[in-house]
Amino acid sequence: MAEVTIPKEKINYTIDLLITMVTDEIAEETGRDRKEILTDFLCSKTGKALYDEKTKLWCNGPAYITELYKEELEKS
Repeated sequence: MAEVTIPKEKINYTIDLLITMVTDEIAEETGRDRKEILTDFLCSKTGKALYDEKTKLWCNGPAYITELYKEELEKS
């Protein structure tokens, strides 16, 4: 079976949607401002890994990414 190549623009769109879902979920749980959460998330190891295509983190759902981010926050 041939390997499917996903265009970079579609990967970026997927990542952006995932980040929106993650920050919305955290904002709903915590009552914090979405913009503040977004800034914190983008500076986090999880946020950076999400944009690193080699990690394939973007292939996971928002619930997994949210939990990964929460674990990172608990350790810091």
